[in-house]
Amino acid sequence: MRSGRVVAAVFGVAVVFGAAACGSSEAGQAPPTSQAVPTTTASVPTTTFAPTTTTSAPPTTTTTTSSAPPSTTAVEYARNEAVYFSSPTGGFECGIISLPTRTEAGCQGSTTPIPPRPENCMVNWGNGIRVTGKGPGEFLCSGGPVYTSGVSAADSVLSLGDKVSSFGFTCKSEAKGVTCVKDDTGHGFRIATDSNETF
Repeated sequence: MRSGRVVAAVFGVAVVFGAAACGSSEAGQAPPTSQAVPTTTASVPTTTFAPTTTTSAPPTTTTTTSSAPPSTTAVEYARNEAVYFSSPTGGFECGIISLPTRTEAGCQGSTTPIPPRPENCMVNWGNGIRVTGKGPGEFLCSGGPVYTSGVSAADSVLSLGDKVSSFGFTCKSEAKGVTCVKDDTGHGFRIATDSNETF
């Protein structure tokens, strides 16, 4: 019985399609109708992401040096881990420098009086004074400029009354000249065009 219904249903569908296909003219015929077919849609789960906020901490900078860096007041005069400056008159180029064999403060320029040249000095004598960690200040025996940063212009002027400290030395610009002292010993020098002293 069931197969009879299926055959009848198939036959009915075939007749409907056959009748629609047999028409000799399109005029006068009703347009084909369509029937709504129910559909089902599977529900897809959705995911909503909350906005994220990232905060980064400022970078940390650590500087390590093998010897004491120039003091804050020396930053304007610092070049290559040393401190260089000119006297207010421009007559002296000075510096606090760390060399492989010693650390020293010194000034170069013409001064008077100059002690006699020692026998072991074969180059320029008396063109400046320096102080190291080994006693009182002493006159320079040098073959050329020592206390210059090497820039084309003169190094920054250390104004009257100002001082600069680095590597355990302090230099001060005064009306009577430039004075440099080894901080822990008190040894040093004062240099001016027409006078000088070592202590």
